[in-house]
Amino acid sequence: MTNLFPAFATVRVRFHKQVQKDLDQILEKYSEVSEELAEDFFGEFQMGLFKIAENPRFFHFDACGLRRCNFDRFPYHLIYDVREDYVRVWVVRHNRRNPNWGLKRF
Repeated sequence: MTNLFPAFATVRVRFHKQVQKDLDQILEKYSEVSEELAEDFFGEFQMGLFKIAENPRFFHFDACGLRRCNFDRFPYHLIYDVREDYVRVWVVRHNRRNPNWGLKRF
């Protein structure tokens, strides 16, 4: 995955290779409940990416020192950092997951 919003975004968004696995696991979990719920989650994931791309320095720093974009409806967040000409998303993580989970990627 590279940039999902090339026409609108001011900053390119890149992903650690494990982010797709994170996303697939979450979508599978929500799909077991309903396809609509999985689609809603994916929409919120995309909205988070859009917000990051539009204003990458807007979101607060997590305890790990990387930035954290919380989802509005779902108990998940994106951990990312701002590079010179792009943003790197490192992990999609549940709010109750161990705060160190996924940080070895960084």
